[in-house]
Amino acid sequence: MDKVLIIDFGGQYIQLIARCIREQNIYCEIYPWNASIDKIKQFSPSAIVLSGGPHSIYKEDAPKVTEGIFSLNVPVLGICYGMQYIANHFNGVVKTAPSREYGKQTLFVNNSPLFNGIPAQNICWMSHTDYIEVLPKNFEVAAYTDTCPVAAMQNEEQKIYGVQFHPEVNHCDYGKKVISNFLFNICKLIPDWKMSDFINDTVAKIKAKCGNGKVLCALSGGVDSAVAAALVFRAVGDNLICVYVDHGFMRKNETAEIIRVFREERGFNLIAVDAKERFVSKLKGITDPEQKRKIIGEEFIRTFEEEAKKIGKVDFLVQGTIYPDVVESGGKTGVTIKTHHNVGGLPSVVDFKEIIEPLRDLLKDEVRTVGKQLGLPDSIVMRQPFPGPGLSIRIIGEVTEEKLNILRDADFVFRDEIEKAGLSEKIWQYFVVMTNSLSVGVMGDYRTYNYTLALRAVTSVDGMTADWARIPLDVLEKISNAIVNKVDRVNRIVYDITSKPPATIEWE
Repeated sequence: MDKVLIIDFGGQYIQLIARCIREQNIYCEIYPWNASIDKIKQFSPSAIVLSGGPHSIYKEDAPKVTEGIFSLNVPVLGICYGMQYIANHFNGVVKTAPSREYGKQTLFVNNSPLFNGIPAQNICWMSHTDYIEVLPKNFEVAAYTDTCPVAAMQNEEQKIYGVQFHPEVNHCDYGKKVISNFLFNICKLIPDWKMSDFINDTVAKIKAKCGNGKVLCALSGGVDSAVAAALVFRAVGDNLICVYVDHGFMRKNETAEIIRVFREERGFNLIAVDAKERFVSKLKGITDPEQKRKIIGEEFIRTFEEEAKKIGKVDFLVQGTIYPDVVESGGKTGVTIKTHHNVGGLPSVVDFKEIIEPLRDLLKDEVRTVGKQLGLPDSIVMRQPFPGPGLSIRIIGEVTEEKLNILRDADFVFRDEIEKAGLSEKIWQYFVVMTNSLSVGVMGDYRTYNYTLALRAVTSVDGMTADWARIPLDVLEKISNAIVNKVDRVNRIVYDITSKPPATIEWE
């Protein structure tokens, strides 16, 4: 079987590269940048991809992969930092760019096998500060932008290629075609791997790990934990016990809906725990978002530990952690963007033999694919993403009961109006943020000094990159009027029109 090795330099989009490759039925694995040449040779890759990363190649502490990869006689593709690494390795010059590029840029391509079948002018997705000032010997420019003279380069004789943009992200118009050209036109690989292999392999590993032990699953009601539960259920059957913890930060009417869907409709062995007072009291006076996440992460674990003791001996805890959680929490070789409660927010000591995270290396769209193959209904598989800490990280500053009630009501109105407008299936995620800003308004000829709420709506596939949703202005007007008229203590609505990057989807 042909295999691709991805070298991880700590890039935020590393798993998107893997997804693009897997989608084309090619098996791949991710190794850290400091993997030994012996380990790489043992993997026996048919091709190598060098990922992006947050570092500058000309700095002393810049990560550098073993030089032996260029002696393996397999094609190499460098992406962003990966291309800069190639340029530096072959004595090119990399410097800080006079003009940084973030988000969508117009790409102009030259004649190159990397761009076969791609228009000479197209849209790519950039996220870089450094650039290649001088090409290494025997390399030529394969593409450029108005501000980046080397947006792609190639050495066709050695089959070494590099792109400064990110072909792996969804908002790069022909990115998948670029990767496809590399895999099939340049590397001549044979597509013979499929997602069902992941399910079979994962179920077998869980069976081997858990044996006849009891397994506790942290079920939030979202797609990630539901798919994780279904996957583990296939491996351990009735030994799986699901626990849903209502931490007091759920959306309006959501707890009742979760209990109905999973216990009554799906027949899960579900224990529902009312822990609202416990969690809300722990956040009293807390304003830092990282501290919120860590507190919630620890309280989740302690609650599960207590429930496990009531059940009896439980060795394993299942979580629906997915790859964006790991990446943004600084997992593997990346830098921390935000600590997800179920990753970096976990306490150092937990009273379980092991935590099982069967979806840890998958993206949201891959999780949905697994869910469908496991037979879960669309009502669960296509559910809108909702963070584990819930509304607590959609309230900027201290979390109070008053703010929670305001946000629940406003969020309910927003979602209702989006559904009425027929946009619910066209927008990947949409929600309200309580900004903690007060502003002057006038209502009924009286001065008000109330909260400003922000609307956030994005289009995406996997959550790793996202663009702000173009909600029609007349719909935004209806939403704004409905919230201000129906929700107390609100007199101003703003709309967030920032993509990811540079922003993240959630505000905290």
